[in-house]
Amino acid sequence: MAPAALHDLALADVAAAIRGGELTSVEVTRHVLDRIATLAPRLHAFAEVRAEAALAEAQAADARRARGETMGALHGVPVAVKDLCAMAGTATRAGGRFDTGFAATDTATVVARLQEAGAIVVGKAQLTEGAWGVHHPDVTPPVNPWAPDRWTGSSSSGSGVSVAAGMAYGAIGTDTAGSIRFPSACNHLVGLKPTWGRVSRHGVFPLSETFDHVGPMARTVLDVALMYAAIAGADPRDATALREPVGDPVAAARGATLAGVRVGVDAAYALTNLDEATATGMRSALAHLKDAGATLVDVNFPDIAPVLEPAVLACFAEAAVAHAATYPSQKDRYGAAYVAILELGRAAAATAYASFAMRRRELRGQLGGVFAQVDLLAVPVMPIQPMTVAEMAAVTGGPPLDAAPFMVYTLPFDVTGNPTLTLPMGRSPEGAPLGFQLVGPHLGEAALLSAGAAYERRAGTASARAAC
Repeated sequence: MAPAALHDLALADVAAAIRGGELTSVEVTRHVLDRIATLAPRLHAFAEVRAEAALAEAQAADARRARGETMGALHGVPVAVKDLCAMAGTATRAGGRFDTGFAATDTATVVARLQEAGAIVVGKAQLTEGAWGVHHPDVTPPVNPWAPDRWTGSSSSGSGVSVAAGMAYGAIGTDTAGSIRFPSACNHLVGLKPTWGRVSRHGVFPLSETFDHVGPMARTVLDVALMYAAIAGADPRDATALREPVGDPVAAARGATLAGVRVGVDAAYALTNLDEATATGMRSALAHLKDAGATLVDVNFPDIAPVLEPAVLACFAEAAVAHAATYPSQKDRYGAAYVAILELGRAAAATAYASFAMRRRELRGQLGGVFAQVDLLAVPVMPIQPMTVAEMAAVTGGPPLDAAPFMVYTLPFDVTGNPTLTLPMGRSPEGAPLGFQLVGPHLGEAALLSAGAAYERRAGTASARAAC
């Protein structure tokens, strides 16, 4: 197998090749690290690279295989983790310069579980400051390898770029208002935002405790399923982690069926007010779903507009709580954009937060009613193709609450905690990747993975990679 082709392989293929002895973890890890060294000056995907430690861990992984020891599903495979996740021996910056409070020995549960499954963490992926919309002034933003003039998605910008450019076979992202889904769509990736609480948040620096989700990003549905199977489940160190059995996500992805699956579409919500590229992509995606066996069902989605701005303000209020130990005492270490959201959060009225909490419960109930009629929903990730970097800077540089309408397809499912699977749906005429999401009922990850794999097979989206 030619080393130059290693970064074109899917995670599942690399894992199988290492397990079968066709590749070694050292060979693959060294290839990935060489690629990082080549591309990092241009793409800026990593906050920290663990070159020496990763190679040592790869050598240990190969030694365990040689001794015939049991191997995890990710044995020897290089991955990245978002730099919100504590990991022993690394700094955890959360995209900023404030003190995140993690000790040098702390490791997040999600990182520990990846390592227990055998993964080699090659580095900490860069992100926007505090996991909101703007990179810290001292951070060079990651660059989209598909279209360098286009947005990478936030906040898991480095996670998306690292996988899209072949610098990791999968990455961990977090999602509070779209931060797995935006970078997945912008970088032609698959991203799973699990049910809230399905993946432990222990050791993950929070943006907003009741909105934050942790999940995997990779190039195929099966790759995402392998990572999700490794990280999901109850955690005694996180009381909010769900205790229900995870089941077999990998078998669900391998099952790959849409036969008889009812996919709900609200045309007024999901198919209007889109730019032409996104509308064309959605029509194509829906056609692929139908051709693969799905039944498209007209549904009425709850009115989201009145919830968006209150939800963003509630998120900011929770961010103010998360940063109480360092803000305003370390105000000079924050960027101006993040200061603006923390100030809004600190000033939010308790009655406004209480009002949102009541709306949140109502929205959950309304969405539950929709899922009484269908198995899944299909909606865009964004109403428009990825903006240019300059256009996005104008949005994120404006008043923070003004960005709420841009999250019309993402924020509602962080509010309700429903799982979603982002899938590629081609590219715009300008070359920007496009993505849509399937949304499932609570704990509906298996159905999402099976349906997503069937769509992927029909649409042929798993073979594409950014040329860089």
